[in-house]
Amino acid sequence: MPLRPRTRWTMDRIALAAPAVVLPRHALAAGLADAPMNYVVTHGLQGRAVTPLLWGLGAISVAVVVIISLLVVVGTLRRRAPRMHLPSDGQMPVERPEGGLSWIAIGVGVSTVVLLGMMGWTATTMARIARPPTQPALTIDIRAQQWWWAVRYESGDPTRILDTANEIHIPVGKPVEFKLESRDVIHSFWVPALGGKTDVIPGQTNMAWLQAERPGVYRGQCAEYCGQQHGHMGLVIVAEPPDQFEAWMANQLASAKTADNGPVRAGQDDFVQRCGICHAVRGTLAHGVLGPDLTHLMSRGSIAAATLPNRVAYLSGWIANPQTIKPGARMPTLDISGPELARIRGFLETLK
Repeated sequence: MPLRPRTRWTMDRIALAAPAVVLPRHALAAGLADAPMNYVVTHGLQGRAVTPLLWGLGAISVAVVVIISLLVVVGTLRRRAPRMHLPSDGQMPVERPEGGLSWIAIGVGVSTVVLLGMMGWTATTMARIARPPTQPALTIDIRAQQWWWAVRYESGDPTRILDTANEIHIPVGKPVEFKLESRDVIHSFWVPALGGKTDVIPGQTNMAWLQAERPGVYRGQCAEYCGQQHGHMGLVIVAEPPDQFEAWMANQLASAKTADNGPVRAGQDDFVQRCGICHAVRGTLAHGVLGPDLTHLMSRGSIAAATLPNRVAYLSGWIANPQTIKPGARMPTLDISGPELARIRGFLETLK
């Protein structure tokens, strides 16, 4: 439904009208895509095992191209001595020059050895990273869909099951297992600085694991074309020391604080009415499952699947007209008035 003229704002006007907020440095970095995402320098246990293979196979491939190119150039420039006397019929006899078969034998032999070596190196590396070296510290369900990532932290204790979206926190130095599922089309889970790609296929559960070796914010991306907003289907992994991870988890498990003042309470009521059919905020009457869980929205560094920094100006623009930012996104453009937007935004700012 199109916005009324009085609420059809541009992002620039919203940015000027909305108050600024200061986020932690890692949170601001989380909202921006690395350009490009670096898969050559890695900071994960899995990536560290694969990086030497990447460099080795790359070097061998370059060497093969250079050697073959040199042989082609030498063969092209080489000239045989002309014959001084031709047969009486003017035709040269067909001959087999000496030494030709030896070149073929040498080339096939060297190529076979190199290819077998590359195959053995690749198979050994893939076998080494197929499973984590120790029991995973936790299991996270990832449900990919157009065009965001639903995240659930599993636990044998029902009170410690956590739902969030797009921003995944993990403890440093511990392997984390991921169960990957898709709700619609084929996606691909990829955090290049930590490990390789794993396809996410409808009707199938694929397993992956990652282990960060140092704290940091690592950009991820869907690596399989999945539709119009494939390029804006990002994710962020925040690796932090175990004690900080536990503190984050404790905060995330808590329900949202009940609004106790007039403006925030009004914003909560507007949110439940306008957004609660798709989004959930634990502790309120909003129990939607179609969109991301927003219980602790303001603790995240980005919004719209790592498309925008989580600042009030961008949040306002996303609520007012998401189709301007991500055309084709499943979040519709609602006919929200200016006062309604201000109240909803005021409520969302309390979800920390």
